[in-house]
Amino acid sequence: MPDMSEANVDVDVDVDVDVDVDVLIVGGGPVGLTARVLLERWGVRTSLVEKRTELSPFPRSRLVNVRSMEIFRGLGLAVSVAAVAFPPEYGRIRFRDTLSGDDFASAAIVGVRAPVPESPVTGAVTSQDRLEPLLLDAADAPVRFGVELVGLTEDADAVVAVLLDHRSGAETRVRARYVLAADGAHSTVGRYLGIATTGPGELARVTTVVFDADLSALAARQPAGVYFTAHGTFLPLYPEGGWSWLAPTPEDAGDTDWSALVAHAIGTDVDADVLRVQHWTMNAAVAERFRHGRTLLAGDAAHALPIMGGLGMNAGLADVHNLCWKLAGVLRGWAGPGLLDSYEAERLPVAHRTLRQAVANTKLGFEVQDRRRAQIRSGAGVRERVELPWSERYFAQLGLVLGVRYDSGAVLADGGTLPEPSYGDGGDEGTDYLPSATPGCRMPHLWLAPGRSTLDACGEWFTVLTPDPARWEPGTGGPWPVRVEPLPGEHADACGLGPHGALLVRPDGHVAARWPAGPPTGATLPEALAAVTGPAA
Repeated sequence: MPDMSEANVDVDVDVDVDVDVDVLIVGGGPVGLTARVLLERWGVRTSLVEKRTELSPFPRSRLVNVRSMEIFRGLGLAVSVAAVAFPPEYGRIRFRDTLSGDDFASAAIVGVRAPVPESPVTGAVTSQDRLEPLLLDAADAPVRFGVELVGLTEDADAVVAVLLDHRSGAETRVRARYVLAADGAHSTVGRYLGIATTGPGELARVTTVVFDADLSALAARQPAGVYFTAHGTFLPLYPEGGWSWLAPTPEDAGDTDWSALVAHAIGTDVDADVLRVQHWTMNAAVAERFRHGRTLLAGDAAHALPIMGGLGMNAGLADVHNLCWKLAGVLRGWAGPGLLDSYEAERLPVAHRTLRQAVANTKLGFEVQDRRRAQIRSGAGVRERVELPWSERYFAQLGLVLGVRYDSGAVLADGGTLPEPSYGDGGDEGTDYLPSATPGCRMPHLWLAPGRSTLDACGEWFTVLTPDPARWEPGTGGPWPVRVEPLPGEHADACGLGPHGALLVRPDGHVAARWPAGPPTGATLPEALAAVTGPAA
């Protein structure tokens, strides 16, 4: 590993550099690529580096939840993502002894199996290697594959990163105002900066086997995005075919006949053509902090989540959706640097809640599989003896993905009385969602016109939603991007507004402020924007 002893040394960064950018993005997975698209929409100059030589050929993350699809809708990508995804009927999980056996239980993945009234979109089951090319093509900013960050120095004004091109051996220096580290669960940047993690740590050692087999009749008869079996978990990879099988890594992994193991777990006489085998560790941890000076962590670099429940990638997309408008505001001069402190204040608590849910999902899944294998070994094959405590609510997590409420300096206090989202305790955390326009909450989805949601009114600007637009026109002189949108009167009560009230909605779709009765003074709106964004540079 390169010598990274300079990590915490302040140096003069006014040196010769090969590239000068606003934001250097480290990591070319879905989170880094989405950040690149978001920042380009804001006119922020970025450069992305990825130490792999190409986009990941491995399926990996497979669930795009309803909140992530809302983000992609705002970027004009939701239709493209849905086009390469499975049909909605695959938004289901099934539990059985073998893949070819009968269901013991089945549950819909809420927000994916069918539309939900709380959102204008439906989530999707799709593989990461289908998603990443869409994200790569959605922006024009430079991307360099096969390039690794091997040095990082910082002073009060900028960061200089030293990058190594593994193909040519050449080193380049990039000067950036900020670094966004989205380089995965074993983040080089996080280790370089000495950022520790908290959490359970290693939960399991897992092997993923990607294989081809003629299972089309089975999938067509009882489609699902996830098949839990007593002998491992099966995932269909693409609508046109392909499968993966996940199971605990055996002690003698090097001598394992993977085709035979997969065929045994399928439960029928079928040829499994093994294409790829990957051994990996399922970790559960959250970084102690998401910011170190001008470097900010997102995605798996900030929180390594178990795959059960499909929360990891989606949490990372929510990270950069929260962060990128703040970076843009600071870089464009209409927000103060202190606004970036709200990123950690808002996303770190969400990461811990999401970690608890993902760990609970994992333990329940493992417990059910272990219990069933023990029953099979003992000869107890009666279906009624299998108890599945998660069968109804395991993937019902709208409260966790739509009900997030932020509490930071980028949210103003509210005197309204609407109920606040409740995350609850224990295994049901995050399952229930109560839409609320309380400041800090995601703006509830309400139809402004056919096909146009309140969430569609958000973008590269602050949005004022009000039944009385004339009273809330921002006027001139302020640096902030603001748009005023009429809110149909029938929605005012649902948002806790009177006929002259208003909501100030941030670019990430979360409510920054609410005035139930109207503006107290003519300066109410600019004063609120100044308070939310901090003193501009």
